Amino acid sequence: MARTLNRIVVGISGASGAIYGVRLLQALQGQPGVEAHAVVSDAGWRTLQHECGVDGPAALQALAPGHQLHDVRNVGATLASGSFRSHAMVVAPCSMRTLAAIAHGLSDNLLTRAADVMLKERRKLVLMVRETPLHLVHLRNMLTVTEMGAICCPPLPAFYQHPRSVQDVVDASVARVLDLIDVPHTLATRWAGLPAPLATAS
Repeated sequence: MARTLNRIVVGISGASGAIYGVRLLQALQGQPGVEAHAVVSDAGWRTLQHECGVDGPAALQALAPGHQLHDVRNVGATLASGSFRSHAMVVAPCSMRTLAAIAHGLSDNLLTRAADVMLKERRKLVLMVRETPLHLVHLRNMLTVTEMGAICCPPLPAFYQHPRSVQDVVDASVARVLDLIDVPHTLATRWAGLPAPLATAS
């Protein structure tokens, strides 16, 4: 029997937090049975350069090797078709502009088209939405994509894990996303619970 191949699409849009997309691609590297694909919006490239020093496709491939990188303007790429069997897609980070386009079915580039494909094919779509504070349209768009089947997963730090670095904070959020798309990892310690409180005398 042929081995099942899990294709994971990683979209990087222009919100702050480009490191989440990079770290996710790194975590997918070398995973048995996983084929990673990446697509970066125009604003995403600007954020990658500003926040991570990634100044183009070659630099991204060097920082997170092993994935297939697609041009965001190429709406004829494999990712644009439902016949291309992707297991899941993560937009990391997901800007409010990209969220709005996905919520309203505006497949105006390969990233938003790939997300639209995931929704129409009833496949897993995880959006690491990144903005604060949020106004009403942001909230309504998150409600809309959730009703369509997407998962909004803002990259929020879990302080109960006692992070000691920015890398720890990033890894904790990426670990939650990997759980959502059924990819094993060792990026973060799992919660084992607290000891039961001592009984007090009545």
